[in-house]
Amino acid sequence: MTEAVEYDVVVLGGGPAGENVVDRTRAAGLSTALVESELVGGECSYWACVPSKALLRPALARADARRVPGLAGSVAGPLDAEAVFAHRDYWTGSWKDDGQIDWLESVGAHVYRGHGRLYGVRKVAVTSPEGEHHVLSARHAVVVATGTRAVIPDLPGMRDARPWTSREATSAQAAPGRLLIVGGSVVATEMATAWQALGSEVTLLVRGSGLLPRMEPFAGELVADALREAGAVVRTGVAVESVVRDGSTGPVTVVLEGGETVEGDELLTATGRSPRTEDIGLDTVGLTPGGWIAVDDSCRVPGIDWLYAVGDVNHRALLTHQGKYQARIAGSVIAARAAGNAALDDGRWGTHAATADTEALPQAVFTDPEAASVGLTLAEAQRAGHRVRAVDYDLGKVSGAGLYADGYRGRARMVVDLDREILLGVTFVGPGAAELLHAATIAIVGQVPIERLWHAVPAFPTISEIWLRLLETYRG
Repeated sequence: MTEAVEYDVVVLGGGPAGENVVDRTRAAGLSTALVESELVGGECSYWACVPSKALLRPALARADARRVPGLAGSVAGPLDAEAVFAHRDYWTGSWKDDGQIDWLESVGAHVYRGHGRLYGVRKVAVTSPEGEHHVLSARHAVVVATGTRAVIPDLPGMRDARPWTSREATSAQAAPGRLLIVGGSVVATEMATAWQALGSEVTLLVRGSGLLPRMEPFAGELVADALREAGAVVRTGVAVESVVRDGSTGPVTVVLEGGETVEGDELLTATGRSPRTEDIGLDTVGLTPGGWIAVDDSCRVPGIDWLYAVGDVNHRALLTHQGKYQARIAGSVIAARAAGNAALDDGRWGTHAATADTEALPQAVFTDPEAASVGLTLAEAQRAGHRVRAVDYDLGKVSGAGLYADGYRGRARMVVDLDREILLGVTFVGPGAAELLHAATIAIVGQVPIERLWHAVPAFPTISEIWLRLLETYRG
């Protein structure tokens, strides 16, 4: 190994979480190095959030337009798939990270391309693609932000069948004739929506009883109904036993429990994520390679005062926006400690605590209809011992929703803590519903009392009038 190059902070992993740590530590005047083995910008920028939304936006816009009188007939035809793919490619930079590198250099960060591994206390060893070796030493902190990868189920024939994961599903250049999807959560439902709209015959094979299991049950029900109406097949309560592929490019046959078979041209597995920690040197600091990295609310690893983990790799909240939030928290903690400030504001909702990970976690699913939620579901609130009431309202009965689209179908729920009369959770399902989410997030994070929410008057005629209807229903 060469002589160590010293920085204040070394960040291992250049996805959104890692980049946000760099942003915060550089803003605090700390010298920072970032190590990335693939594309700087990470999974979200090239194979997840960004390309998936580029594929979904035309599908959702067309679905909305088909519900608008005077416009519906003009959008009756298929999507221009080539234009959709070109738009997706533009947003991914055609899988080149020049723009991300330019930004990092503009803020004074040092980028090392290659595989990084922890190398004992406050050190990271980097091997470049050309075989060069570097050792980076951190005066104050090392931050692990290596993210996750898609899990491929360990089933007979699965790997030999070369299934799609989220990477292939968001980067493919042509719609398969028949797409089988194993799973029922966010990736599965969004990709079913996108590829059905782009011309594939989609079949969802779901082990559980419904879609989107981490949301209120009605969210998955409404999304499943819409997928079926669009032509997709949604099968719940089915388990895959094995997979067979005919040759190198032939059809894929999925064998279900009981022996039934389902055939497609491509198979997407969307059954979870695993941490990318198997070869990053965790063993050199007493942690288990291949596992999730546990952290406290400041995103610091307990017992190792210089090591932090942000984003998916800590398993607190596998969402890009939460990883960026954690990065902002961790960056502020590192900066405060580097400045000699030992008295951190790390209590609940403090400057140095990622409280929202557990108490106000927002998520938007860009299916048709969209599903958006923040905080606790009714079942979660009840399991936590809160005395609660769920208030439901038909979103389609709001004037703004009716003007947005003919036959608007949706539903809203707020979960009220009856002892404190504040909101613990809110869920919206319906076209355009994702844009309602941040108001709910603010209400929960701010613990705004119901009596004060009554004075937050929604403009007429917007879909946001759902807030007035929910409050009226609560008051009776």
